[in-house]
Amino acid sequence: MLSFEITHQDHCRRLESYLRTLMPASPFGYARKLVKSGAAKLNGSAAASDTLLALRDTVTLKESAATIGYSASARPVLDILYEDVQIIVVNKPSGLPMHRTAECEDNLVDVGQAYMIQRETTCKLYPVNRLDRGTSGTVILAKSSSSAGIYGRQVKETGLDKLYLALVWGTTDDGGVITEPLDEKESETRYRILLSGDNCSLLAVTPISGRMHQIRRHLAAIGHPVVADKRYGGGDMPEYAGFALHSFRTIVVREEFGELTVCAPVADDLLTLCEQRGIGQDRLLEEVYRLT
Repeated sequence: MLSFEITHQDHCRRLESYLRTLMPASPFGYARKLVKSGAAKLNGSAAASDTLLALRDTVTLKESAATIGYSASARPVLDILYEDVQIIVVNKPSGLPMHRTAECEDNLVDVGQAYMIQRETTCKLYPVNRLDRGTSGTVILAKSSSSAGIYGRQVKETGLDKLYLALVWGTTDDGGVITEPLDEKESETRYRILLSGDNCSLLAVTPISGRMHQIRRHLAAIGHPVVADKRYGGGDMPEYAGFALHSFRTIVVREEFGELTVCAPVADDLLTLCEQRGIGQDRLLEEVYRLT
């Protein structure tokens, strides 16, 4: 029996996603088959493929030539949180742009496409939603233009239920609603405080409308800019690739398949930044798990 203890890198990740991270070369559906057959267990018991893992959980795998052969020592370059025949949901690192820019640099779509080619998955990736370069977390990529159209219409008609984590300067109220218009349009952002640190607060933030840079602009407007967001008053941190904003949970309602909920483990750089500001990792991960 192979045994693995869950670390912060996989806290709040789906069990199926974790197995595919362990065995990136495995065929599509192999991880789900292991879970369904009981060859993969969570804390010694059977679990569903979409069960969310938590820090210090134990995942066990029945040892076989196949599981050993598919296992890899390094994590995949593309962190896939969920995948089916139509879409993948990816955990985007902060500092990585969605698309190719004028400069010659990596971007999420090209990195994802290269990984799909390496994995011998025939598809072309199209973003369904987007994140700013400096924001980390959940992004949906469609695997064909038709799937992009289907999900694009769903997002336009019903939207995405998204929840972000934001480390901001200062100590905020327990919670509130920001309704300041942006670009002369009605806008609404809701937030509540999770933890306080050294002149900073970790917030759970839900954007109700979808304006450009909405969360960053609204939090700056109430005097609590996102840490390291120099554009909106959060200060310049050259050692930090992006800013302290993470798209933690995305819920999309699919007409044929029902509701899909995907959570993105909190990035190392954000965890480190929070610890530097007096917010301990264990406390943070405990609070984050409650949001699931």
